[in-house]
Amino acid sequence: MPEGKYQIKREELKARQAMCLKDKVDMSADTIEKWYDYWNGQIYVAFSGGKDSTVLLHLVRSIFPEVPAMFADTGLEFPEVRSFVRDTPNVTMVKPMMHFTKVIEKYGYPLISKQQSQYIHEYHRSHSEKHKDILLHGNKWGYGKIAEKWLYLLDAPFLISHKCCNRLKKYPGHKYERITGRKIMTGNMTEESFMRRESYLKHGCNGYDFVRPVSTPLAFWTEEDIWEYIRQYNVPYSPIYDMGYTRTGCMFCMFGVHIEKEPNRFQMMEGTHPKLWNYCINKLGEGAVLDYIHVPYKNEDIIKE
Repeated sequence: MPEGKYQIKREELKARQAMCLKDKVDMSADTIEKWYDYWNGQIYVAFSGGKDSTVLLHLVRSIFPEVPAMFADTGLEFPEVRSFVRDTPNVTMVKPMMHFTKVIEKYGYPLISKQQSQYIHEYHRSHSEKHKDILLHGNKWGYGKIAEKWLYLLDAPFLISHKCCNRLKKYPGHKYERITGRKIMTGNMTEESFMRRESYLKHGCNGYDFVRPVSTPLAFWTEEDIWEYIRQYNVPYSPIYDMGYTRTGCMFCMFGVHIEKEPNRFQMMEGTHPKLWNYCINKLGEGAVLDYIHVPYKNEDIIKE
């Protein structure tokens, strides 16, 4: 994609990621203040109970203590995360209108990545041969295609889709925004995905002109920064991390599990939450899906060094 479309250069992002924590906190605080002022204080924090949004909420409330938070209560979070959220003041819990079982039945499983799942989903539902060709071969810049290693998933005996996040998290957020008139702030960081990095390079932290305006004050932070902030400011966080987990998203999400080292999230879940693991693997059928992409999910399958 042409560099001219970017507001921020890649070198500038790398320089910001290399800054010390104090400078990052100052820059993020400035971003938060601008977002607050622009919307006359009508803002909120999308709070997942994970470490990133926990740090964001702490930073926002160190400047504006009255800012509320919203938690999308999907029913798929770790029990330890939900308990932590309940203990956090001024958090509104919003439930989705569709249960996860209905989402995977109607649209498909969240698999590989949000982007690849979207491409596979679109390929099966597109009536345009041109669109399908792009999904197979990419646009003129080589983007927008199903990765060659995942083409075999087009013939999978189950549906694959990116719709889960929309139905269970984004739509409840939209509802909250319609009711309150507030604009969202998230703890998303560019190091987490290609799409988040591209969005930051094009628009910066504050997306005032988005169809759904959004602010990502921690976009240029790293995971190391998050933990340093937690230690330095003595920020309470969900005990799920002390159980060995590095991510706290929906328990049954399969995005990225294929690149995790063993024990992966499902192997860990078998040991820490066996009943939920059994429901996920057997009742929801995710065991068969993981078998199809050759990802182990039982502790007995862990390869011993």
